[in-house]
Amino acid sequence: MKIEKIEITKDKFDINLKFYFFLKYLVKTKLTDNQSNEILKACILNSNVKLEITIEKMTQYIETKMKTNSPKQKFILEVLNEINLDIDLKLFIFSLKLYMIKDLLLHEAKLKDLLDISKLENLDPLSLEYDKITIYSPYSTRINGALLSLIFFDKLEKQETNFMTKDADEFIKGLSKLAVELKDRGVEPNQVFMLMFSESINQSIISDSGSNYEERILSVLTSIGIDESNIEKTHDKGDSSTEFDFFFELKDKTYGIGAKRTLRERYKQFIKTAHMSKIDVMIEITLGIDLTEEKVKAIRNHNVFLFVSDEVYNSNKYLQNIKGVFSAKELTIEVLESLSI
Repeated sequence: MKIEKIEITKDKFDINLKFYFFLKYLVKTKLTDNQSNEILKACILNSNVKLEITIEKMTQYIETKMKTNSPKQKFILEVLNEINLDIDLKLFIFSLKLYMIKDLLLHEAKLKDLLDISKLENLDPLSLEYDKITIYSPYSTRINGALLSLIFFDKLEKQETNFMTKDADEFIKGLSKLAVELKDRGVEPNQVFMLMFSESINQSIISDSGSNYEERILSVLTSIGIDESNIEKTHDKGDSSTEFDFFFELKDKTYGIGAKRTLRERYKQFIKTAHMSKIDVMIEITLGIDLTEEKVKAIRNHNVFLFVSDEVYNSNKYLQNIKGVFSAKELTIEVLESLSI
């Protein structure tokens, strides 16, 4: 089966490239709402005059109202230098309007993530459910943003403007009209906007991807009464190849804790260290999703204690039957004090 050659015409490429350039540089300018409004007014008030006069009016505002030679002024003037035709001006106005509502769409994209995060306060920090929310959090915003953008531009192209507030209706109608006109000229609003929008999303969120697992364990340790100032991250004195994520003393006993969402083969290092270390209590804290009965027995046979997420512990009978294996909810000061080789 032969795949037909995919071809993008030069005109289509050029107009979408300029569209992206306008969007990208408008984001770089970091125009305030008032500055965006004034530039848009200059465009609208002079829409029936020669292109040169419209550019001149916008330039006058930029040169008198923005700090001379500031990055903001430089970026916006670079944008104006690329407006050479009437279609460029329409493309710029379209880009400016999209820039002005970008933060609204960004807020909507992040809303689902914020709702998910609000659930965390009622969850055990070491549970699978808590972990899932923190891992999916940044991806949730990106996916929500992509889907919102798709729906937004689909409605614009269909000239359905009743999805915004009544006050914004006229603004959206004008944006919709421009979207349809530019679509006919080869502009792909959603695809190009998403390039810029996804960059804005990435800059506005912190991707945890499970990297805060140690922070969650630290919060549990401090919440049960262990002074954070007495907790350190250190290499074992007997086996320098092993690093304890948490090391502290409690009632004249030393504790070394390894904290990994999944153990893979890393548990073998702790087993090796158990033969060489003079530490009193060695502990592995993990979600437990990659554990097997064989792994657990190997860990316990070398006097390393194991704490796993409550969901995994409760759903696996063998974990409950092996002495020295605990649910994460059992990570209390009393249990720690009771541990001994």
